[in-house]
Amino acid sequence: MTQLNGWELPAPATRAADSDREAVAERLRLAAGEGRLETAELTERLELAYAARTYAELAELVVDLPADGTAPGTGTLLLKTHMTPLRQTGRWTVPQRIAAECGMLNILIDFTEATCLHREVTLEATCGMGTVQVVVPKGWDVLIDPASTNTARIAVKPGGPVDPTDPVLRIVGHPRTGQIRVKRARR
Repeated sequence: MTQLNGWELPAPATRAADSDREAVAERLRLAAGEGRLETAELTERLELAYAARTYAELAELVVDLPADGTAPGTGTLLLKTHMTPLRQTGRWTVPQRIAAECGMLNILIDFTEATCLHREVTLEATCGMGTVQVVVPKGWDVLIDPASTNTARIAVKPGGPVDPTDPVLRIVGHPRTGQIRVKRARR
């Protein structure tokens, strides 16, 4: 077996399974979430991943991504505004930790279509005058960590019942004059 990007691969000509294609697709989504791939390139690579027949075709799609050897969704996702507001929405893989930083602009983090493989996710959010808005699916529990500061500027809208099998989002919030707002998805 050969190794590529932290993965053990059989011979390159070996036919890939659906689970192999899905694993590569998740790795590509994670890379896009990290800012390593633009949306157009992600779309192109996903189409190629789902059409791939062999390990060689799949390996080509991730060869230029860092070899960290971790499963999709682990590590830290950094969301930091610069000149435009930032939106983490749609289909993406949730890592165990997210660091969100905004000055005057806003960040939207929408978990409703995301894949979360972790029991607990930590969001460390810091905002100056901007807002970090978070949308969680029904069933998720949201906890404000005691290490948070200026908690009067952290608002969690009450939702329905919490599903004990769903993830817990732990927020460590540090808003200055801005706000951190959490709401439940309507769907």
